[in-house]
Amino acid sequence: MRILVVEDFKPLRESIAQTLREESYAVDEAGDGRVALWHIQNGGVDVVVLDLMLPEVDGLQVLQSLVRRKDRPTVLILTAKDTLEDRIRCLDAGADDYLIKPFSLAELLARVRALIRRRYNAGSNLVTVGNLTVDLNARRVFCDKNEIALSAREYAILEYLLLRRGQIVSRTQIWEHIYDENATLESNVVDVYIGLIRKKLESAGSSRLIHTRRGQGYLFSRCS
Repeated sequence: MRILVVEDFKPLRESIAQTLREESYAVDEAGDGRVALWHIQNGGVDVVVLDLMLPEVDGLQVLQSLVRRKDRPTVLILTAKDTLEDRIRCLDAGADDYLIKPFSLAELLARVRALIRRRYNAGSNLVTVGNLTVDLNARRVFCDKNEIALSAREYAILEYLLLRRGQIVSRTQIWEHIYDENATLESNVVDVYIGLIRKKLESAGSSRLIHTRRGQGYLFSRCS
């Protein structure tokens, strides 16, 4: 999943971004509201971690701009503003969650996971399709009771397809949600990863769940 961290204090922004990357999220960074809007307008962002006191364009203006988007990401406000009025203002403006500084990075990660589930209507952290179960919190995959070892990138692609199950997902959409702006991609990289994931799932006893739709992309479904 792709996360945009918007924070003007560079050490904090880099700390948050590094923590998220260590959890295998694709992360973009913005130090002001104008750059944040540029990232959002280019699409592919799942969650925005948004400070309120920003140069150029303040956080509340960024929030008001992005909630009008059809493909709007979920938003976690991360701020030192701790009054009830501040929280109400942001939540009424369209924020999905609100975390006050100082904060625990472990709590931030938990809130990000919850926002990803909300964005893709996953009511539980455990998602089961056939005999395949994915633990979205632990980022682990099981076929029956046997764990399947996936690389961080393989898991990220599988998770995205799983959360979009029943929908055809294009290669471009996978790129946008799995890789950040610094990634250098080869034309067939998604196809290669899909092949590796299929092989691991089916070797573990899972039925074929990832189907190719020629000229369109991939479909995660029990039905071909």
